[in-house]
Amino acid sequence: MQKLVVLKLDGDLSQGVKVTLEIGTEGDRASIEVQGYLTPKPEIIADYELWRITYRSLSNFRLTPVNIHVGSSLSEHLKKCRELNEKLSQQMNSWLNCNSFRPLKEKLLKQLTLDDTVRVLIKTSDISLRRLPWNLWDFFEDYSQAEVALSAPEYEYLSKLKTRTTGGKVKILAILGNSEGILIDKDRELLEMLPDAETTFLVQPQRNQLNEQIWEQDWDILFFAGHSESLEDGKSGNIYINRTDCLTIDELKYGLLKAVSKGLQLAIFNSCDGLGLAHQLEDLHIPQIIVMREAVQDLVAQEFLKNFLKKFSSGESMYLAVRESREKLHGIEDKYPCAVSLPVICQNPAAMPPTWKDFLRNPQTEISKPQVNKYRTQAQLRWRSIKVILLSSLVITGLVMGVRSLGLLQPSELKAFDHMMGLRWEEKPDSRFVIVTIDEADIQYQNDMNMNMRWSLSDQALAELLKKLDQYQPSTIGLDIYRDFPVDSNSADLATRLQKDKRLFTVCKVSAALDGAPEGISPPPKVPEERQSFSDFVADDNDIARRQLLHLTPPLTSLCAAEYAFSLQLALHYLEAKGIKSYINSQGNLQIGDVVFKQLKSHTSGYQGIDASGYQVLANYRSLSSPQNIAQQVSLRDILNNKINSELVELLKGRIILIGVTAPTTTDYWKTPYSAKAESNQKLIPGVFVQAHMSSQILSAVLDHRPLLWWWPTWVEALWVWGWSLLGGILAWYIRHPIRLGAAGIIMLFSLFTICFAIFTQAGWIPLIPPALALICTQVAVVSRDIRNQ
Repeated sequence: MQKLVVLKLDGDLSQGVKVTLEIGTEGDRASIEVQGYLTPKPEIIADYELWRITYRSLSNFRLTPVNIHVGSSLSEHLKKCRELNEKLSQQMNSWLNCNSFRPLKEKLLKQLTLDDTVRVLIKTSDISLRRLPWNLWDFFEDYSQAEVALSAPEYEYLSKLKTRTTGGKVKILAILGNSEGILIDKDRELLEMLPDAETTFLVQPQRNQLNEQIWEQDWDILFFAGHSESLEDGKSGNIYINRTDCLTIDELKYGLLKAVSKGLQLAIFNSCDGLGLAHQLEDLHIPQIIVMREAVQDLVAQEFLKNFLKKFSSGESMYLAVRESREKLHGIEDKYPCAVSLPVICQNPAAMPPTWKDFLRNPQTEISKPQVNKYRTQAQLRWRSIKVILLSSLVITGLVMGVRSLGLLQPSELKAFDHMMGLRWEEKPDSRFVIVTIDEADIQYQNDMNMNMRWSLSDQALAELLKKLDQYQPSTIGLDIYRDFPVDSNSADLATRLQKDKRLFTVCKVSAALDGAPEGISPPPKVPEERQSFSDFVADDNDIARRQLLHLTPPLTSLCAAEYAFSLQLALHYLEAKGIKSYINSQGNLQIGDVVFKQLKSHTSGYQGIDASGYQVLANYRSLSSPQNIAQQVSLRDILNNKINSELVELLKGRIILIGVTAPTTTDYWKTPYSAKAESNQKLIPGVFVQAHMSSQILSAVLDHRPLLWWWPTWVEALWVWGWSLLGGILAWYIRHPIRLGAAGIIMLFSLFTICFAIFTQAGWIPLIPPALALICTQVAVVSRDIRNQ
């Protein structure tokens, strides 16, 4: 398998180097990214400089003509040069085996096999690090199919447009510069022997001739042989194109940029000391560059070029051709020490190394951008990754939606529902309601007044309450207290009021064996059927009332035959006084005025497989600091004792009056979605407040356009879940670093919650838990697949 290994080095040998290791399949994004550190090792700089001085004191280099004399015997000098090279090798490997770097090396060795073809890119801008002979790293002794290249940390993609008119030939521009003291005719012979190549030779050209050739034609390979040098800063250099003219790369800048745009892919400088030249050529984004790291002897340059051109033109990859040709120089190191370390590749990471066949492609079908010039296997690998992401996301979406349909996610989805309900910003109480509360003090008050108590509200107290309320002219009165017994014979006025007051609505309870009332609870005698209503709530498994039951068909055996909910009866009576009617529309849904109350089904958003009998809707509670703050409250004894101020008297006029027990001894206490965040003494609230919330929901929707809770169809929810699953797979493919992937996953989950909550504030209940689960599972699936394939 072809692998790409990138070592990003940030720092220097004196201060230490921060290292980022990336490992991936050739042509694909890195699947692994880990970070480490190389400790300071300034002695490597000193050892390198000592070796360099010793090496450069040898004669017969392809340098600018100078006379260098060796003070000691040649054999001793060669021996010293080899010894210094060996010491430099030991120092480098000791540095690369330090404790802070060892985990990266172990990770690297774990991810590669000995048969892998590996490109190793050293990305650094530090000149001392670029000058090091990285081929001496003992890693390359074990991996015979690996080769190293230098790379600039910053690079860019350049468009390429091939415009040559002749196809089927490799176009080479060969510059044979100043040859004083060296033999470069051999270089020309080697170029002339290349198969399928068309080489244009410029022998000691003038600057204008060279510039014209670079501009006017399109080239695949640029070759230079002659004298060259790098300046001490390591960032620039000179080439000697003839006996009098010396040029920098900057002086050829625009011509070379033009050549790159027209397809130049490889520059070979078979001359001395080329790292400075390579640095400038990298700034021009030439895809591949081969230079000599240091000064080079005549025979070494010729042998390398001969072997490289032979292997490369025969179909070998550029990297392996360089490595084999470089290692063949070992046979002449008895006379030319350290020759193996001289040739070096400088690579633009945005480009793929070309093969000889790439240069022979039909110009009409050649890809127009270097960054798209990939092997066919790269496209296959990417398509395979896309298929894995698509398949994984589809399978996981199906599994998540299947698990959801079984109700296994319902508890967590309902908790998320409650959490978002509690996060909404606070609303104002509903001023249309006033609640008359009956607490323990009110019950004791009735006992103290010697009233005939049969439950929490005596006949005398109820009769007196209704009489006093009557003078305040309320619109509707709702008695949320069970009275399944006849009125006392001493309270004839109360019996008459219960029978004839059309504003007064009472409650009963439909039979329910699980509630301890197998036959139900009867409505108050004498109250007409049209003013009877059931007070039943629908509670979920955790005893929270999230649904509002509007209509049901009681069993024939039930003592309570009311078909309409207490909250609905109160709201409809109030609305009818304003001329607003209710009816069942053509879709079978309850419609009041212009508002449709969409019926809850057994599979609705987070609800899966619930009992949706009767006519149920989602309860959109008002967001209040406490659910008991739904309306103004006044106690029974305050009304009976005329302790109502003028403001409350005005408040009661035309309002809906709800009468209910709030004493702790009553069993009519309920949990709401706000119970999870409420204090322990407020987790349960009296049923009269729940009735007020539910009746308020109806009035607010019809009169105030306050939205009812809505949800998506199942197929839309499935698409929503699949979209997040797909996003999780894409993230896992694109971000291979585990910490960054985890951070991205957290950001995506937060974004998902933000979107869901923002829509929830607009009364939309869309899935939160299923897409979050799908996103995480798809990430795990894609990462696991990548790990298995490595």
